[in-house]
Amino acid sequence: MLLLLCIFAFAVYLILKTVKPSAVQTIISCTLIFLAFYFRYLVLDYETPDYTDFLAHWVDYFRLNGGFAALKHQIGNYNIPYLYFLALFSYSDISDLYLIKLLSILFDVLLAWGAMLITGRITGSKNRMLTCFIAVLFLPTVFLNGSLWGQCDSSYVALALLAVYCAMDDRPALSMVLAALSFGFKLQSVFILPVFVLFLFNGRLKIRHLVIFPLTYIALVLPAVLLGRPFLETLTLYFNQTGSIGDGLNYNSPSVFAMFQYSLPEKYNNAASKAGIIAAFAYMLTALVVCYVNRKKLTDRMIVTVALLFAIGIPFLLPHMHDRYFFCADVLSVIFAFIVLPLAAVPLLVQFASLLGYYAYLKMEFLLSMNRGSWALISALVITASYVIFSFVSFRHRKSPS
Repeated sequence: MLLLLCIFAFAVYLILKTVKPSAVQTIISCTLIFLAFYFRYLVLDYETPDYTDFLAHWVDYFRLNGGFAALKHQIGNYNIPYLYFLALFSYSDISDLYLIKLLSILFDVLLAWGAMLITGRITGSKNRMLTCFIAVLFLPTVFLNGSLWGQCDSSYVALALLAVYCAMDDRPALSMVLAALSFGFKLQSVFILPVFVLFLFNGRLKIRHLVIFPLTYIALVLPAVLLGRPFLETLTLYFNQTGSIGDGLNYNSPSVFAMFQYSLPEKYNNAASKAGIIAAFAYMLTALVVCYVNRKKLTDRMIVTVALLFAIGIPFLLPHMHDRYFFCADVLSVIFAFIVLPLAAVPLLVQFASLLGYYAYLKMEFLLSMNRGSWALISALVITASYVIFSFVSFRHRKSPS
């Protein structure tokens, strides 16, 4: 309870420091934030199979094998930075279930802060900034992911959003450090990392800044190497983890494969998997080419919008996606709604799709067929892509002589 109150105080501090709200705004915001934390408190005791079958055993392994000293061994299928926290938790008498969830709740706050910073930079509205912060904390998938499920997807997305904000704020070195930290926590950060190419296009990032990314990543895993973990094995951990994703085309995910995963003969799975990877790469490349051609029109608003296209489209086309892999799209869609108010239907579509996967895991049954979520994501993609095309075309017309 004390740790949870400390995180609540940190959230209030970020609001006061960043927005400097009026007295009325402060009271309303603090009340709503407290309510968001109270809901999280109510589900702290909830245990999922992911915790009982994996996370709890990993913490026990650290506890029985010398804490940080056990980092020299292969433990679980998470990357090194998250394992640092599990090793730290093994020294505490506090329930590791609580500590794991409190860590995720801390990142929920940073996630909401990153979303608020980006919204504020683009809109300049205090009301939208505060509302965005609170909306992210109350977003169903954000609430369920950390405080109930005990997952840590808010970690890599929070760091990625802060990296995007720093790039917008002309702090390229810090942006690359944060992007590397995001990648260090979760491989799924690759769904948003292509957006940093856009900052190369508009000159906010230079080629020399990209060197910071691998250097930061090496520094991030270096403590584990010094404790005895093989250097090359540590650097290539993600390559070794790809086999743990599974051979199925879809795992409770509203990806394109949910539309025909039960009708496609299993003998075609390998071909379909390769086709999905090629399609995702082609989709990303096409988006980058379009943005390069229109690089002079890459405003902050457009960069966030294209980031949302990456976060929805790449995992939508890739095979072997799991239920939580649209978490980045969930949050980016909320930011998009606050910077383009007429298109507020987009986060509703994305949330609907994601929640179908969450429901399937948490209830061990399907609420609706997952292909309903696929169609919702297709609708979100069409709306968002149409906005991008319209913005680029209308920009050209505004610049053309009458």
